[in-house]
Amino acid sequence: MGGFSSGSFYLPYKKVKGWQWETFWLIGGTFSWIIVPPLAAYLTIPGFWDIIQNASSSIIGLTFLFGALWGIGGFMYGLGVRYLGVALGSSIMLGLTMVIGSLVPSIFYEFSPQAGKDNIGLMFSESWGQFVLLGLFVCVIGIIISGKAGVMKDKELQSETTIDPHGVAVKTEYKFGLGLTVAIISGVLSACFNFGLEAGKPMAMVANEAWKVSNPNQGEFLFQNNVTYIVVLWGGMASNLIGCLYLAFKNKSYTDYTKKNVPVVKNIIFCALAGTMWYLQFFFYGMGESKMGNGASSWILHMAFIILIANLWGVIIKEWKGVSKKTIMTISAGMFVLLISILIVGYGNSLR
Repeated sequence: MGGFSSGSFYLPYKKVKGWQWETFWLIGGTFSWIIVPPLAAYLTIPGFWDIIQNASSSIIGLTFLFGALWGIGGFMYGLGVRYLGVALGSSIMLGLTMVIGSLVPSIFYEFSPQAGKDNIGLMFSESWGQFVLLGLFVCVIGIIISGKAGVMKDKELQSETTIDPHGVAVKTEYKFGLGLTVAIISGVLSACFNFGLEAGKPMAMVANEAWKVSNPNQGEFLFQNNVTYIVVLWGGMASNLIGCLYLAFKNKSYTDYTKKNVPVVKNIIFCALAGTMWYLQFFFYGMGESKMGNGASSWILHMAFIILIANLWGVIIKEWKGVSKKTIMTISAGMFVLLISILIVGYGNSLR
């Protein structure tokens, strides 16, 4: 459910009319970073604010830092989708995020072991871990195939034009070179969200233990991560706010809010929907992580499903319209390989 939310969140933004990218990204972000996370925590974790206040400054600081780095990646994600499209942009960026976010913690715990944490050596030595790593490898192959399809699309749609919200014919924003650069930066930094979740885990553990006292013999608390998300998303808010304000003054897009003939109310509704869907990816991922643990397998499953859904939406909304049958077959093959990778990782978890 989290993967579906993340793979679909950008679609409402396509309904926004008359606003530049940084304008609707900031409005949507207001919901995903500021409004929805505390509301979700309030509804699921009694005394969530006390948990944050009682956490050490080092926990808060590190969680916030990783959130800020992730926020830069998220800011770049929006640009990557802008220049590469939902399907290809998500494939490249989330593929890198998946690889880095799943392997780096496992490698770290190999050299700094912690109870309950999977290290890379354990994964190589156990059959379940071998299947998880195989699934990761297969997913990378799927990403490469999707990237190949993107290159083919780039060559075939170089001269394509589109109509902007004001009815003016303009050259498409599809820019593979610039989009690829942005996507690589985004993919690397976006992995910091998983690191932020690790850094803020002590806060989630406090919420988990308090819930267990009130609900004995009922397993782990599904919503324990909602308190951690608040701090991670504070960091994300800081970096995105700086980026959006910079673009707003550079492009003079701060006048978007007062433009005539712009459906402001509808735009805000679509931005609110997109921002809420953006947050729901974490809400549902946190529920799954509370049962599976924040190891490589849960991160791979989440990311691979996002990529699959984003590619599927790319086909449904006809981002690939006008390309050759060979290109369509290539992106379809990439989606199929991604689906196989999800099944392999799932099978690895069943062995565990």
